[in-house]
Amino acid sequence: MRTTKDRIRHTLGFELIGLVVFAPLASWLFGFELHEMGVIALAGSIIATVWNYLYNLLFDHAMIRIRGHSHKTPMIRVFHALLFEGGLLLLFLPMIAWHLGVSLVDAFMMDITMAVFYLVYAFVYNLLYDKVFPIPGIHPGQATAER
Repeated sequence: MRTTKDRIRHTLGFELIGLVVFAPLASWLFGFELHEMGVIALAGSIIATVWNYLYNLLFDHAMIRIRGHSHKTPMIRVFHALLFEGGLLLLFLPMIAWHLGVSLVDAFMMDITMAVFYLVYAFVYNLLYDKVFPIPGIHPGQATAER
């Protein structure tokens, strides 16, 4: 299981890299000023940071209860990312519509686009994070071989 310090490093790295990449990309894609998309990205990042910490802690506890360890296979990573992004999708829709003054349909399309970006980003980030900062005592392939 990951330590609190490791979870904080994971969360902060995820959010900071995501902000640096997402805000300019979204500004260009959606045609809003960078500062407008920056506000959306920053507010979303703050909410996502808190959610990320709590969600991953709960998910890992569930993994340990169900599987006996917290190692995530690629399929579990897909499930993990889909659940995480689904919750954020519901939280961000009204905020996007209100802040940007767009319809709920337009906000939904923007939210889906953001979710797809962060879904792919979360999958890649977490795979790379697990390789750079492996869980102590878990060797690559060990958990898979135990199935």
